[in-house]
Formats: sequence, C-alpha cells, structure tokens
Amino acid sequence: MKQAGFIHKMRPIFVLIVAIWGIELVNTLLGHRLNLWFGLEPRNLSGLIGIPTMPLLHSGIAHALANTVPLAILGAIGIVVAPRRFWTATIAIVLLSGVAVWLFARSGIVVGASGLVFGWVGFILALGAFERSPRAIIGAVVVIILYGGLFWGVLPDSDRQISWEAHLLGALSGGAMAYLNRLKPLAKKS
Repeated sequence: MKQAGFIHKMRPIFVLIVAIWGIELVNTLLGHRLNLWFGLEPRNLSGLIGIPTMPLLHSGIAHALANTVPLAILGAIGIVVAPRRFWTATIAIVLLSGVAVWLFARSGIVVGASGLVFGWVGFILALGAFERSPRAIIGAVVVIILYGGLFWGVLPDSDRQISWEAHLLGALSGGAMAYLNRLKPLAKKS
C-alpha cells in the first residue's frame, strides 16, 4: 500500500515532465517561438510572464532531456524527505528564483527547469542541515552523492547559453525555503 501511496504522490512530477515534453514538442514545431513569447526576459515587463513558465520551456530536446532525469530523481527525494512541505516549497522556489532571475540575470531569454532542479537541490541539502532528522540527512547525503557535481553550475560561466544565475538563484531559493520550513509556530501548552 505504501508503494501505491508513493506513486500517487509522484503523479505531479510525472505531470510536470509530460508537460515539459508536450510543450517542447509544440515549441520545436513552432521553431522555439514559445521561448520568445513566454520565456523570462530579465528587467523587461513582457518577460515577467516567464517567471512561472520558464521551467516548462527549453531550448531543445537535449536541454529538456538534461532536466528530465534530475526532475524525476530529485522530485522523488523531495517527496520522501518533506512530503507535506515539498509542493509549497516547489511553488515558492519557482516564484522566488524567477523573480530573482528577472531582477539580476544577464540580458537574454532564460528558459529551462534547471533553476527548479537547483532549487530542489538547495532545499533538500539545507533541510538536511537545518532539520537534522534521519530522513532529511539521508536525503541530503543521497543528493550530494548523485548531484554533488551540480555545484559547479552555480559559478559564472562564459557560455552565454547557460544561465548560471538561474542555477545559483534557484539553489538559494531552495535553501531559503528550507530555512523558512524549519521554523515551527510556537504552540502554547495548555
């Protein structure tokens, strides 16, 4: 029964991945015009639409594929580590990192789910550090083992095709959400 519950909890991850691939198919057929229409363009009012849509758009099949596996794996880890808080954190990561990218990134159209991927990495790692529960620590260790190499992606890169800003700001947004999630309301004992 637990396995069926986990699969049910993974349904939104599957829906996200199917949406990314469906949009990539349409985007490819349209010559990636969706990126121009719905991508995040820093400091441009028309680019604000990209804050929620950026994770759904990609620059091509290779880009979508590069984000698909980490989305599935990190999504599963996040659901196991923080089942009640994961989706709230996810929405906040998308919005916080999107706003930060809009404010601070280099000029150009920014698309891709890697900001969310880095956000989930930051969330899971910081949750392990802040909570120190066995589940959170194990999740953080698994993320370090599987995705420790991602840390290089938050450093400035001369490749203008890669938004290291989205990576860094996604990771920081994830860490901020873990920090906020560790705060529990003070309950008075009666």
